[in-house]
Amino acid sequence: MKAFVCTEFGPVDNCAVQEIEPRPPGADQVLIEVKSASLNFPDALMVEGRYQYKPPLPFTPGMDLAGIVREVGEKVTHVAPGDRVIAFSGVGAFADLCLSSKDKVIPLPAGMSFDMGAAFGLTYATAIHAFRDCARLQPGEEVLVLGAAGGVGMASIEVAKAMGTRVIAAAATEEKLKLCKEMGADETINYDQEDLRLRTLALTGRKGVDVVCDPVGGRYTMDALRATAWGGRLLVVGFAAGDIPKIPLNYALLSERSIIGVFWGAWAARDPGGQLRNMELLSQWFKEDKIHPVIDSIVPLSKIPDAMRRLVERKVKGKVVVRVQD
Repeated sequence: MKAFVCTEFGPVDNCAVQEIEPRPPGADQVLIEVKSASLNFPDALMVEGRYQYKPPLPFTPGMDLAGIVREVGEKVTHVAPGDRVIAFSGVGAFADLCLSSKDKVIPLPAGMSFDMGAAFGLTYATAIHAFRDCARLQPGEEVLVLGAAGGVGMASIEVAKAMGTRVIAAAATEEKLKLCKEMGADETINYDQEDLRLRTLALTGRKGVDVVCDPVGGRYTMDALRATAWGGRLLVVGFAAGDIPKIPLNYALLSERSIIGVFWGAWAARDPGGQLRNMELLSQWFKEDKIHPVIDSIVPLSKIPDAMRRLVERKVKGKVVVRVQD
């Protein structure tokens, strides 16, 4: 089978499309014919050897996918060969065939294409976990989303709106902010041209937001934390800007703010029932037309390096989908 293989940690150019032998599923595994997979920021970190999980070399990246079940292990009962599914594989999705543990495989929602299913999986699962399980977001609260035109940002806008909140989207260009408005953001901030803290306070009547979703890190995090209300929550989702900010803890003390880490992958492994509950709610919202995954572009396996560079340079709006098979 064809696979996009990383043989050495470092620049993505160390990876290439190769022919490799597929493995049969174990008792608790599902073998999936991959139709589409999504490109995520952790894929770039993993290829460079900078992610918290460092797979043994050589390996095939790709954290989530949509496709058709080819074969199941003897302990798998909830899906069968021929079923259309979404899977959170962790690695291996950039290939013709991918193995996934049974608790990371769910049915593809009715009416959802494979491309849409790939764009739907990881980012929306992260967003709903961040808001529902970590922040305990409540209807009527106000949310600030940083990096709002990226994959997690787009999902966060829609999830927060579906939960009944007012959303302020922050991004670096007017083109990105226009897209955020189209996705349902109530207000926008261009944080390359405006003071993020002051503008957020102005948009909230000086109160500040209740929750910040921060997949960016870097220089924006501190301003966003200072723009939270009494009892505000900062959700630490990732560091797309490349820099991990250092936060003086007196800013948490002064307004009883909370700084909350969001590690969806580890949580989903610890609480598969909670993960299934969240995905069922997301599927319902999709049926109700409350969420609409945005696809920036669709690329073949051979174009992953170019797409990954665009992702790291923050030139992507929404999700890049890797079309593995037509």
